[in-house]
Amino acid sequence: MIPARSARKSIGVFCGSRPGRHAEYIETAGALGRELADRGAELVYGAGGVGVMGAVSTAAMAGGASVTGVIPHALHERERLDNACGEIFLVGGMHERKALMYRLSDAFVVLPGGYGTLDELMEVATWNQLGHHDKPIALVNVRGFFDPLVAMLDRMLDERFFTARDRALVHVVADPCAALDAIGVPSPAEVPAAV
Repeated sequence: MIPARSARKSIGVFCGSRPGRHAEYIETAGALGRELADRGAELVYGAGGVGVMGAVSTAAMAGGASVTGVIPHALHERERLDNACGEIFLVGGMHERKALMYRLSDAFVVLPGGYGTLDELMEVATWNQLGHHDKPIALVNVRGFFDPLVAMLDRMLDERFFTARDRALVHVVADPCAALDAIGVPSPAEVPAAV
């Protein structure tokens, strides 16, 4: 059964199931997970228990955030579902995974990753551009990881393949706090105390 939407902000996080070459990728993922929890937000992620994905979910869960993972049956072994945090939904394939993650999320944060991460980013940005939804996107540019992609987005604008409004759909930020600010997640000081 698919979970009901809550009143809290649910943030979809796209990122790699590998740790990457630099410890800062994992450190940033942990910081994002902690910040999500501190701000009372919920995490929606790809249900991988390893790499950047595992780091963000473990930190969010440890901080008390609600965590929902979505993973296709085919990736069950590869992405170490046995180490995954939260309520996990197994789906038939990648299209179902993305569709459910998009539906469950109010906004998106993108951390370093590979093909899958870029695919998810481009699809949600395209859906915003086409008016299928209006969900903010923040790209956390850890160690300048996304510099070539940002340059490509700027080139697409310069070459008039999209408008300034389209380019503004992807906020490029330096850290998790700025990412959550950019997509409208209230800061810890603004989060109401639990009763």
